[in-house]
Amino acid sequence: GHLQTDGYGVYDLYKDNEEITLMHCMAHARRMFYEAQFNDAPRSQQALELFQQLYALERQIKAQPWDEEQIRLERQLKATPVLEQLHTWMTKNVLEVLPKSPIGKAIAYTLGRWKELTIYITDGKLNIDNNPVENSIRPIAIGRKNYLFAGSHEAASRSAMLYSLLGTCKLQGINPLDWLKSTLLALPSHPINRVDELLPIAK
Repeated sequence: GHLQTDGYGVYDLYKDNEEITLMHCMAHARRMFYEAQFNDAPRSQQALELFQQLYALERQIKAQPWDEEQIRLERQLKATPVLEQLHTWMTKNVLEVLPKSPIGKAIAYTLGRWKELTIYITDGKLNIDNNPVENSIRPIAIGRKNYLFAGSHEAASRSAMLYSLLGTCKLQGINPLDWLKSTLLALPSHPINRVDELLPIAK
């Protein structure tokens, strides 16, 4: 499937995995241009205006009851020209800025991950960024010090899996408590080779 991450280099190892398509988060690229405004406001704002067009399109898409193919076609039609304009702009401006300046780093970061950043327009089920995931794990980050010790590595792994399942419930519009209760009641008599039927998937 698809794995969407920020540009942290440790994820590059997945590029060689034929079963995983690595894609990056547009919000992380946009953030670098936002933070570069103090360094080069005119260039940063030019880039941010193009990012804004991409996100405006995503808001319009989410307001429509479209299926994945309709979303893909809309992105191909309207996001592709904006992405091409942004890429052309960066290719030109990367030669005119200091490589180690904030704006230079923002452009280099985005150009270096361009393929992975633009994969989202090829499939309607994909998101432009991984903000939904980051929002779902924010409570974990906020409360990290409150449960610093899980007891063991295995216990930490189980906690992570449980957080993942409950976070998926919220994304699917399923009440986590209701799902957990029905799943625990069903597990003792449910065939192990059909356990995927119990996953929190919206009907």
